[in-house]
Amino acid sequence: MPAIGINTWVWVSPLTDAVVGDVLIHVADLGFDAVELPLENVGDLSVDVVRSALERTGLRPYVVGAMAPGRDLVATGGTGIAATQDYLRACIDLAHGVGAPAVCGPFYTSTGRVWRMSGEERRAAYAEWRTNIAPVADHAGERGVVLGIEPLNRYETSMVNTVAQGLELLDGVPATVGLALDSYHLNIEERSTPAAIHAAGERLVHLQVCGSDRGAPGGDQTDWPALLAALHHVGYEGPLNIESFTADNASIATAASIWRPLAPTQDDLARDGLAFLRSLTARD
Repeated sequence: MPAIGINTWVWVSPLTDAVVGDVLIHVADLGFDAVELPLENVGDLSVDVVRSALERTGLRPYVVGAMAPGRDLVATGGTGIAATQDYLRACIDLAHGVGAPAVCGPFYTSTGRVWRMSGEERRAAYAEWRTNIAPVADHAGERGVVLGIEPLNRYETSMVNTVAQGLELLDGVPATVGLALDSYHLNIEERSTPAAIHAAGERLVHLQVCGSDRGAPGGDQTDWPALLAALHHVGYEGPLNIESFTADNASIATAASIWRPLAPTQDDLARDGLAFLRSLTARD
């Protein structure tokens, strides 16, 4: 059965050395196998502190990035591109240091940045991205870490919304870079989530899951058995990691447009999602 994890954004943002130990103990006590560690700012998390917390809890780590305003690899100045590359290298170094196999996120433009593009302009933007991601991909390869590029829904980006666009973006890019998919964005942008997973195929390196309302998976509109069957078909062996957000945190709530509680408590969201995913994978 796949490992089942959760992103610490369910409870806290930013995740820092000061709180990571207690948060990971809580995640493990709830019964999760894995944890997503968001590195929002370089220096928030240090390898020694995170590694110690992981050793105490036995959780499998995955690192995710946050494309804050000014973090862009296309259609921006050279200084911004260099700073974004440095940030992504820091995410990779954290992953390497704590034993995380992948670093995932929408690593092309800042979240919320949208603009119109003709077909020619999109092809040019994708070509520029391939040039600018190359040194980051090299850095990942040297450290044995895979990058997962995440398509986002149309309200959060105009760069990469679908698996088809993601595959076009990755055309000619080394295997150290793949696709990280999120059931929430798939639900908005794809005509069929299973078909999108089939299309991603061997380039799928990571999967985040949540309900169609961004709450706990289960009891929502998603066809979960079909999604799981598609994952088996493509040979996906990674985790099912719940990604949701607390409405009490202004920065994350604004980025994700979470304007109301999605469960009575954040712990309820985590417990309900975990129980559903356990039952789903046990039936498989």
